[in-house]
Amino acid sequence: MDCDLPYIMKDKDRHGNIRFYVRIVGKPKVRLKDPPGSSTFLKAYTAALDALKKDKKTVEATDTLGWLVGQYFKSHPFRQLDGRSQRVRESILNECLAEPAKIGHPFLMRDVPLKMLEPKALKVLRDRKAKTPGAANNRVKAFRAVMKWAFEAEHVKTDPFNGVARLQYQKEGFRAWTSDEVKQFEAFYPIGTKERLALALMLFTGVRRSDAVRLGPQHVKDEILTFATQKTSTELHLPILPELRAIIDATPTGKTTFLVTEYGKPFAVAGFGNWFRERCDRAKLTEVSAHGLRKAGAVIAAENGATEKQLMAIFGWEDAKQAAHYSKSANQKKLAKDAMHLLVQPGSS
Repeated sequence: MDCDLPYIMKDKDRHGNIRFYVRIVGKPKVRLKDPPGSSTFLKAYTAALDALKKDKKTVEATDTLGWLVGQYFKSHPFRQLDGRSQRVRESILNECLAEPAKIGHPFLMRDVPLKMLEPKALKVLRDRKAKTPGAANNRVKAFRAVMKWAFEAEHVKTDPFNGVARLQYQKEGFRAWTSDEVKQFEAFYPIGTKERLALALMLFTGVRRSDAVRLGPQHVKDEILTFATQKTSTELHLPILPELRAIIDATPTGKTTFLVTEYGKPFAVAGFGNWFRERCDRAKLTEVSAHGLRKAGAVIAAENGATEKQLMAIFGWEDAKQAAHYSKSANQKKLAKDAMHLLVQPGSS
């Protein structure tokens, strides 16, 4: 007779009978008189566990996943993340901890003892988000970070989630603007408008919208924009192109940010995204987005001959694969243009 519920301990009485108890560190154990597997056993187990956890004197168990994640939140690797990344990861992990560990079991992921953790536990958490693969993979990424730190800190002897793969899926992403779409936006919003400035900031610097809303006069020295990106903290030094300088000078701007709301305040990232989306719709550009401008800049630079290293420097990419994607596409287009005449046989009409 055995039982795989957490906080369960067993011993033998003097007659050799197996006895089961619910025991939480720092609290008295509670005897469960009915046999495991019965409905009365599960009911008694749940009641005992609830009573022990409601007791304010309960000492937090140091062998559970909940405790481990709590320690991770205090760790150096977690504190090194930027504020937004910390909030996102904390939200993901806390959401997972509050979910049932198994279908039909009363205990939560936070209560699972570390010694009982197996790859299938993370697979369950991942697959609960299978309809949104990005969210599913974010769960895998978050727990991989926890276990990497836990192993280095010697809280676990092995990584119980090692080998759990992310879901494979086709990521569509945001497509790049075409040159015609850029011209259409520019025709609708002339130089001097806030909309044109927003377009120019993203198109002529390649920054994400999270950086576009933060850039201001204080980042400019000798016509060089110097700042650390919001997403990766990568420090960039970008010359201000004459085209961008002309638009900045012709547009009302804020004291600390070039882009400001109708109330003269800096944009929040989400607020700016909604505002720019609505402005694109007004110009009858319903298929493009702010993020697509960053891609458009990469396409333009690559087609104008930018090397992979130059693309990485402009866009703050640390992974050469992203730069190689645009470089390869540009090279293919140029090679095809130069070689298409070879498909025609000499002398054919």
